[in-house]
Amino acid sequence: MRIYVCGNPLVPEDSLPLKLLPVLKKKHPLIDFIEYDPTEDLPREKELIIIDTIINAKKVMVITDIDTFVQNKAISLHDCDLGMNLKIAKKIGWVKSSIIIGMPPYNGDIEEISKIIANLFSKNGQHSSYTGHMHE
Repeated sequence: MRIYVCGNPLVPEDSLPLKLLPVLKKKHPLIDFIEYDPTEDLPREKELIIIDTIINAKKVMVITDIDTFVQNKAISLHDCDLGMNLKIAKKIGWVKSSIIIGMPPYNGDIEEISKIIANLFSKNGQHSSYTGHMHE
């Protein structure tokens, strides 16, 4: 099982997922956490799970409907962020579904994130009640 972790260590408001990575690896040793730069090509997997910063988030949230989350159209290359890349990948069939565990820039509740991960990878290996819903 893989979870891709986004972030920029040089930008304080975008570095929290990477800072929490050692703790997540320790709490969930059976999961392969992979550092991922969203400006690179998306991994070609039918189901993606990604941890990323959501700048306007007040608390940890789970996003499974990328079309609801990203509603604007790209006007320039500056608009091609993770959300837009996921929309494109879904439209051309590279990605069937995605789950984004989004955290606020400065307050990543590690216990909440761990609980979400545990629910996603429950004993039977199927997604939990988080699948198909956006929680704020």
